[in-house]
Amino acid sequence: MRSRKGFYAILFTVLCFLVGCASSSIRFTQEEIKAYPLDVQEKIIKGEVSPGMTTQQVRYAWGSPDSVRQLEQEGGKSKEEWIYTSVLGAFKTRLVFIDGKLTYIISTEPGRVGK
Repeated sequence: MRSRKGFYAILFTVLCFLVGCASSSIRFTQEEIKAYPLDVQEKIIKGEVSPGMTTQQVRYAWGSPDSVRQLEQEGGKSKEEWIYTSVLGAFKTRLVFIDGKLTYIISTEPGRVGK
């Protein structure tokens, strides 16, 4: 009986931690995104990204990436890779920016990418 209570206490603690990590925080204000085209504003509000978005727009939509890598330049243009990993690390989404514009989206997470 005693070990069962301990198990539930640990399970409850882990679940609280995971829910806390998964909760969304405010990434932007309406004032910050009002100058963007309406379709971009809608994507940001929905938490979606699509090719052509700037690094700032993606940061507003998804928050800061888990890691950033500077890649070899392509045709004299800067190239950067942002990596987002799910809470348990099971899924990963890589975003590649060329000259500050989202160019490639590579994801193993179903439904992660905006339409």
